[in-house]
Amino acid sequence: MTVEDVMRNDKGPALMLANEAVVRGALEADVKVVAFYPGSPTSEILDTFGELKDHFGNYKMHISSNEKVALETAAGASMAGQRSFASMKSVGMNVASDSMFSIGYTGLNAGCVCLIADDPHAHSSQSEEDGRFYGEAAYVPMLEPSTAQEALDMTKWAFEVSEKHKTLVIIRTTTRVNHQRGMVTLGELNRTPFKKNKWKDIKGPYYTVGSVARALKAKLLEKKEALRKDFEKTKFNKVVPGSGNVGILTAGVCSLYVAEAKQNLGLDLPVFKLGTLFPLPEKKLSEFIKSLSTLIVVEELTPYLETRIAAIAHTANPSLNIIGKRSGHFSEMLEYNVPIVEKVLAKVMDKKISLDYDAVLKKAEKLKKILPERPPIFCPGCPHRGTLWAFRQALQQLRIRDKIVFNNDIGCYSMAFLPPNEFSDSMLAMGASLGVSAGMELALEDKVIAMVGDSTLYHAALPGIVNLIHHHSNVTLFVMDNSVTAMTGQQFNPNSPFEAGGTPARKINMEKMFEALGADKVVLVDPYETRDCVGPMKEAIQSDGFSVIISRRDCALYGDREKKKRGEKIVPSENVKDTCRAIHSCIREFYCPAITIDESDSKMVIHQDLCDGCLECRQVCPVDSPRHMEVKQ
Repeated sequence: MTVEDVMRNDKGPALMLANEAVVRGALEADVKVVAFYPGSPTSEILDTFGELKDHFGNYKMHISSNEKVALETAAGASMAGQRSFASMKSVGMNVASDSMFSIGYTGLNAGCVCLIADDPHAHSSQSEEDGRFYGEAAYVPMLEPSTAQEALDMTKWAFEVSEKHKTLVIIRTTTRVNHQRGMVTLGELNRTPFKKNKWKDIKGPYYTVGSVARALKAKLLEKKEALRKDFEKTKFNKVVPGSGNVGILTAGVCSLYVAEAKQNLGLDLPVFKLGTLFPLPEKKLSEFIKSLSTLIVVEELTPYLETRIAAIAHTANPSLNIIGKRSGHFSEMLEYNVPIVEKVLAKVMDKKISLDYDAVLKKAEKLKKILPERPPIFCPGCPHRGTLWAFRQALQQLRIRDKIVFNNDIGCYSMAFLPPNEFSDSMLAMGASLGVSAGMELALEDKVIAMVGDSTLYHAALPGIVNLIHHHSNVTLFVMDNSVTAMTGQQFNPNSPFEAGGTPARKINMEKMFEALGADKVVLVDPYETRDCVGPMKEAIQSDGFSVIISRRDCALYGDREKKKRGEKIVPSENVKDTCRAIHSCIREFYCPAITIDESDSKMVIHQDLCDGCLECRQVCPVDSPRHMEVKQ
């Protein structure tokens, strides 16, 4: 990360990740309150704000328990007169949308901006959700940048739009924009001291129900038209001139694919590059399409723009031929790229593609066949590896592997569906394992088991837990307590001893919480003492009522980093070959990437550069062959 550039005071050029450029834009807008729940592809926004928190000292930051709380925190700060910002991945807006729709009605005070990031191709998400519909459904303005520079500029402008129209503004991105790195020109960084306001000086009515909601809806429609007029004039909706009667409509990262594909084919087609997704600049779009015979709409996921331009064309140009998803030229699945766009442009314009992309892909697929498969795997020292091994032993000893249903959740432990564990009968959304377990417990004779991480526990699992305890449900819950939100980069959560920026925070006492809620059994195990976990797990699984197994050990990456901060040495392990009998339990049952087989004697080898000395492998080995190496002075 290039936080040094984000904090610079000059107005020169800088190379930035678009996520960092968003942070810079918010800082240039003098944001005062920021709140997040981590989630790829937006995690770097949270991390950058956290790293700069003490450097600037003039904004407040929360790592919230979930996205709904993050958006509400930003909205509350805006109501109280402070410019605020939140960001989340697309599925996070599903969690936050309950409040977001009401915020659309009530409006806000100081500038309030929320970035949501869609994930075409589902790189790190459970669905290819299209968040563009949220803006229109909630009557909340939505912007979409395509480059790092636009990410900076649009973020800064979004605060102005928000403040002028007293509304939340959503910035919609996609993974390829968030993780794009490019040159940006920095603006002025005029930060002001943080100063709390008095509610009596700025208070306003921020509530909506019944007759109030109906009155607010009328004002909301007026606000939408006022926004549309502004968006007709903004520089972010621009026409790239060209010749002929075939044009292109696009937005976001697809505009970059279009530019390159045009260049490859030597085409000079006019392009409307859209920067405001809602409200659409209908007059400007009408002007663009009125003289065209054909319009090619290039957008990932659903035909959002295609549907709306078809409605505009019904009046502006009824004979317009629209090329897009409905015509069968583009797919509603996965990400686009230059070859995909170039093929369509070449077909429509009767051009020869610049490269035989199909031949290249065919050769690549052939080469992939000779490569070994590399499925996702837990890090060396990951405590989840020991927990799942002990769970397998418990089920094997109880002889109930085929008499359980296992509802998994979202986190590193989601990989439980992969070998050698092959658990997961369901995995839907954050905290859903508890709600699903409630229904299954009513409908099945089998023992129902759920698994969540500590971050997921406080994000969305608590309502489901309360529901299960209240109904005397016979469910066993595994809580993978590793102190941080490990999957997205070891960010802190309510189970962490720190908050944003490393400031000490109050860690929630998980055991007392479960006891207070009325759990029938609460068991604490240490996954590094892997063998000792099996007995307590068997007991908890066999017990009646709602039982909880808390498997507690720091995330290996987070724990090693904290050790280094304290000056502690990380002592790797080694295999004692005189003892090793080449049983290969560590290989077959543990899948630790630090362990391989020495082909000369078929015995296990531990790679020192990967091993963090957890010695979970010793717990699995029938002859206790692995051991810690001597500490070298």
